[in-house]
Amino acid sequence: MNSLSARVEQVLQHLGEGVLLLFQAVYWSKSAPRNADKILTHVVEFGNATLPIASLMAIFIGGVLALQTGSRLAQFGLEGNIGGIVGLSMVKELGPVMTALLVAGRVGSAIAAEVGAMNVYEEIDALKTLNINPVRYLVMPRLVASLIAVPALCMYVNVIGLLGGALVSAVNPKIAVSVRLFRLNFQQVVKFSDVMDSLIKAVVFGVAVAITCCYVGLRTTGGPEEIGRAVTRAVVLSFMFIFVLNYVITRILM
Repeated sequence: MNSLSARVEQVLQHLGEGVLLLFQAVYWSKSAPRNADKILTHVVEFGNATLPIASLMAIFIGGVLALQTGSRLAQFGLEGNIGGIVGLSMVKELGPVMTALLVAGRVGSAIAAEVGAMNVYEEIDALKTLNINPVRYLVMPRLVASLIAVPALCMYVNVIGLLGGALVSAVNPKIAVSVRLFRLNFQQVVKFSDVMDSLIKAVVFGVAVAITCCYVGLRTTGGPEEIGRAVTRAVVLSFMFIFVLNYVITRILM
C-alpha cells in the first residue's frame, strides 16, 4: 500500500513539474519573435521528418476506410453516404490522432534524444552558467513550432486521407461512388465545427508531445544508455497522453 501511494505521489509530482514547464514555456513565448529563425528551423524539421510518411499513411488509411465501409454500405444500397463517413472518421479522429502519434514517434523521439544528450553532457549547465534560460532556449521554440506544425500536418493528413478514400470509392467496382458524389456527401455531413474540433485536438496533442519530450529530456541523467531509455520513455508517455487527451477532448466537445 505504501509503495502504491508513493508511486501515485511520484506520478502527480511529474505531472505537476510538466505543467510548470508548460507555464514557463508559455511565459517565455513573449520572446518568440526574437527567436523566429530558430522556431522556423524546428517547423521545417517537423515537416521533413513526418511529411513523406504522413502522406503514405494518410492515403492508405483513407483508402482502407473507404474499402471497409463502402463495401458494407453497398450491401444495403447506402454507398452514397461513404463521403460523410470517411470524412468524419478522418477529420474528427484518425487525422489528428495518427498525426500526433507520427509526430511523437519521429520528432518527439528526436527532441528527447537531443535535449537528453545536452543534459547528460552538461551543456544545459553551461547554458545556465552563461545566464541563458534553458526553457527559453530549448523548450519554448519547440513548443511554438509544434503549435504551428502539428495543426498544419493534421489538415494535410485529413486532405490526403479524403483523397485516398475518394479514389478507392471511385475505382472499386463494389462501391462505384464518383469523386463528385463523395465530395457532395462529405460537404453535407462534415461541418466547419468538425474541422475546428480536429484543429483543437491537433493543438493540444502538439503541446502534449513537445512538453512531454522536453521534460523527459531535461530530466535525463547518467550516460548514453540513459539517453536511449529516455527516448523510449518520452515516446511511450506521449502516446499515453495522446490517447487520454483524445478521449477527454472528444467528451468535452460532444
